[in-house]
Amino acid sequence: MPYGCHGMDTEVLNAQGMVLRVIEGDQTRAARQSREASESKERQLKEQRQQRDRMLLETYLSAEDMQGLRDQRLELLAAQYRATEQTIVNMRERQSRLESQVARFKPYSDNANAPPLPDHLAEEMVNTVNSLRVYQESLQKNRDEQADVKSTFTADIKRFKELKGLR
Repeated sequence: MPYGCHGMDTEVLNAQGMVLRVIEGDQTRAARQSREASESKERQLKEQRQQRDRMLLETYLSAEDMQGLRDQRLELLAAQYRATEQTIVNMRERQSRLESQVARFKPYSDNANAPPLPDHLAEEMVNTVNSLRVYQESLQKNRDEQADVKSTFTADIKRFKELKGLR
């Protein structure tokens, strides 16, 4: 094959000049692979949609069942949220008590004769602050999860109604 033809489509001919086969060049091969990957992804998405549709139809009898389940899940998440909020209130009270205790020790006290801060008190303060941060993050995750439940169920209810031919 001539040097200038490397990477290009090449036709293999027989003695009569008939094309026996075509050797793909780089561009043709890349285009074919891209097309095949795209088709494969489309097939996979279609299969996932069909599987999701089957699951909706096999799992639920009515849109009201779905709404009831959504409401139950949201109420559970709301109860968890309220419990976490109460824990945060308790942790803040604890932090406030610890801050008043810590204020009696060096380096936080203005008293020159104040004793140094005991290690256990410093450790308790650090643990309390860290716990508060974790609980705050938990509240955000809970809010995100509630939003996710709402949007997922909204989409599922809409699709269920489409599949059942309901309005």
